[in-house]
Amino acid sequence: MSYTDNRVPRRVVRQSRLGGDQTKMTRRKIIVVVFFLAVPLPFVFAGAGDAASGRQIGDILGVTHARGRYCFGQQDFLNEGADRILGLGSRVIKVWFTKPADSYPFNSDWPKVDSLVEMAQTPYFRTLFDKPFTTFILMAFSMNRPAAYFRNGVTDEQKRDEQEQFYQLAAHLLTTYRNTDKTFILQHWEGDWLIRGNYNPNSDPTPTAIAGMIDWLNARQAGVNQARKEFGSEGVRVYHAAEVNLVVKSMNENKPNLVNRVLPHTHVDLVSYSAWDAMAASSRKPDVFKKTLDYIAAHIPDSAAFGSKNVYVGEFGVPASRFSPAEIDRRLNNTTRTALAWGCPYIVYWQLYCNELASKDIAVPVSKNDDVKGFWLIKPDGTYGRAWDFFHKMLN
Repeated sequence: MSYTDNRVPRRVVRQSRLGGDQTKMTRRKIIVVVFFLAVPLPFVFAGAGDAASGRQIGDILGVTHARGRYCFGQQDFLNEGADRILGLGSRVIKVWFTKPADSYPFNSDWPKVDSLVEMAQTPYFRTLFDKPFTTFILMAFSMNRPAAYFRNGVTDEQKRDEQEQFYQLAAHLLTTYRNTDKTFILQHWEGDWLIRGNYNPNSDPTPTAIAGMIDWLNARQAGVNQARKEFGSEGVRVYHAAEVNLVVKSMNENKPNLVNRVLPHTHVDLVSYSAWDAMAASSRKPDVFKKTLDYIAAHIPDSAAFGSKNVYVGEFGVPASRFSPAEIDRRLNNTTRTALAWGCPYIVYWQLYCNELASKDIAVPVSKNDDVKGFWLIKPDGTYGRAWDFFHKMLN
């Protein structure tokens, strides 16, 4: 089966096996920094952290597909986008595992579901999970309550239900996809907005919200842990992650945020970093991005599965409407290569098809490039953006 259509020509994927001795980390990291842009990517990657050891780059670099404002052809929208990402050469996909009719509306007839397991059993998600991705990152919330209900505190009953829902989903994935060598990561959306209930980075989360989010994250993790204990991880892995998005202010000003007030009291498998603040800051100081990864890692316990390299870049992007081609290339290069050298287990680009309209009165689906803001690998007219070319070279 081909995972492209005539708008996205199929390319032959040629990838080298990447690895390296991870016991000589200090000296090799110095070499990576000094010769970063002078050596081929496989050598740089081979010198990365423990989490990246021995893995192909296609199993690390990924793409988000969620709420795009245009489509191509008649295929259901979720799997149309998934096939484009496979055509790029990536085997890591991030999707919205909540309110799918809103996120994947085109050419789709989503059934009503009453549980996370039922959502995973829909034909669209079953088709997705059968594709040759190695990692599925699912942005997931428990059913039948607001996403950030924890801001008002979490009752014992709510903790039990939160744990049960994530236990049931993890158990389904562990048993259904046993011996497929697939990885599923369950995470939430940008936690520093969730904990506030607004988009004002200067407002502080309340003590009640902080305590509630700690309980909430630990309940989700407990459900995944319970499923792994009961069903094992034979040829399949399920992990749970928290996502931070305001790190630079905490690092520079000790501003209270998820990274320094919540994470130290959790035991999540992984932390996803939606890295927009570091990308903006590193345009002036290129070393900021590495420092934010170090700062996050210093505020979470090591992971049994990922060790001290349990931070991944869950979201970063460069909107074409705001930056010159040269600046797009520079930001893509700095963010991606810094994350690879640091040892991030995943680096996920935002996103395949742009989700942000240039104006709220534009009708969807759009067909003109100017109708959206340029968060894309593929444009509304079917041509590639610069990010596609950048990642295609890295992945092939």
